[in-house]
Amino acid sequence: MKLYLNTFICQFNVKSDTFTVHKIFMRFRQIIFFVFLCLSYGQSDAQVKYSNEFLSIGVGARALAMGNAVSASANDVTANFWNPAGLSQIEAGLQVAAMHTSWFSGVGNYDYIGLAKTLHNNQAISVGIIRFGIDGIPNTLSLIDENGEINYDRIKTFSAVDYGIFGSYARALKNPAWRIGGSVKVVSRKIGTFANAIGFGIDLGIQHLGPKWYFGIMGKDITTTFNTWNGTFTEAEKAVLTATGNDVVVKGTEITRPTIILAGGIKTAVGKKGEILFELNLDATTDGKRNTLISSDPVSINPHLGAEYRYKHLFFLRGGINNIQQITDITTNKKSWTVQPNVGIGLGLGSVNIDYALTNIGNVSETRLSHVFSLKLSLTPKAKVAE
Repeated sequence: MKLYLNTFICQFNVKSDTFTVHKIFMRFRQIIFFVFLCLSYGQSDAQVKYSNEFLSIGVGARALAMGNAVSASANDVTANFWNPAGLSQIEAGLQVAAMHTSWFSGVGNYDYIGLAKTLHNNQAISVGIIRFGIDGIPNTLSLIDENGEINYDRIKTFSAVDYGIFGSYARALKNPAWRIGGSVKVVSRKIGTFANAIGFGIDLGIQHLGPKWYFGIMGKDITTTFNTWNGTFTEAEKAVLTATGNDVVVKGTEITRPTIILAGGIKTAVGKKGEILFELNLDATTDGKRNTLISSDPVSINPHLGAEYRYKHLFFLRGGINNIQQITDITTNKKSWTVQPNVGIGLGLGSVNIDYALTNIGNVSETRLSHVFSLKLSLTPKAKVAE
């Protein structure tokens, strides 16, 4: 999408006040990739691939450390994202969780907060909010004034912010080994004063809990999620965009096709006080061929494998792999496979759980690693089962 990216680049090609231009350009170069992603809405036809990708990152340091392989074992407030059926397993009456991490040396910030309340008869309700924001993006549409002079005081900044809001419900069936749940989600995306979008979707999940084996099925965007975009450019902004060869698109639609996650795992005791579990998730996307281990059209399958060691629910050691992709060397044309490793730890301190993950969420450094922290509070006793 061209939109106003060309305008930014075009107006930075000036030979006046070189130091200031260089400083602004370096900042702009750092966030140009994000702007490109955020502005990809501007198509006359519906965008159907990689829509709402910020909702594919995940929440909770536990899950990220395990390579996102948690749809069968999720049993706390973060289950409103991974599999809402798992909310019915929460042992506290009220549970709150929060997470923060950064993308690209802090240019983008990704945050999550969730709250879950258990009800009678193994039922639970939950609300979760995800925010992905890039702040301080320079807007140079007004860099050149009416007299054709460059005026840096006219540069303003704006933010590109995406929100995902989940409202979830879960319960156990008559056979308490089976749990079901669902989430209604609202997607709100805003790019400064230039464009905004609203979308709606539904997630459904099921879990089966055995003494050793456990399974889960998660249907994300099961009804297909639609985002409707509206451009809100002023007449002056439209004139600048047109003059610099950009398309001015005022309406657009994104479609997020369903993803079906098949999950299963096994847990076993280690010594008298330890336990270890392994889980495999297979994400089946339906929006066309993707660069995954099993790649086809329209369904591609992306596997995730995770493990967790628990000691008395006081100490947790985690690891996982995901993002198995094939890459091609542009110089030798040789193809090879890559995999993303993740590790993490957790501490259970009474009603407080502190989790940490070292994972490849964003290109933070040459090692391409991100530090993820999350906090979970279990605040009240669980509601008693009705007689």
